[in-house]
Amino acid sequence: MHMRTNRQLFVALLAAGLVCTPALGFGQPSTPTQDNGAKQDMKDAGHDTKDAAKDTGHAVKKGTTKAYDKTKHGTEKGYDASKNGTVKAYDKTKTGTKKAYHATANGTKKAATKTKDTTKGAVEGAKEGSKEPQK
Repeated sequence: MHMRTNRQLFVALLAAGLVCTPALGFGQPSTPTQDNGAKQDMKDAGHDTKDAAKDTGHAVKKGTTKAYDKTKHGTEKGYDASKNGTVKAYDKTKTGTKKAYHATANGTKKAATKTKDTTKGAVEGAKEGSKEPQK
């Protein structure tokens, strides 16, 4: 919308300039002196340089802003992906740790039960051996 308004204003000013230019031309002397022409040329060149510098500055600003926005968007996207990966890794580690804990606990219980049974059997065997006379 903003560009359309600028374009319409530019076209209106250009049309007005083209309509008024012949009327201004009649008030000028038919052959300008060399000094006035060179002086005016220098002024025009200065204005053209100024306008070109402004246009360049606006273009650089627009490009910089666009690059900043794209970089910001890419950074946010990378952050979100990294965050999701970290959460997944955390969950996998947590699950693996629980499995290892339960397996270790179960193995320890089995080993303790076997040791207890073996010890109990050895104690019973020692008691039996001490009751019987040796031959």
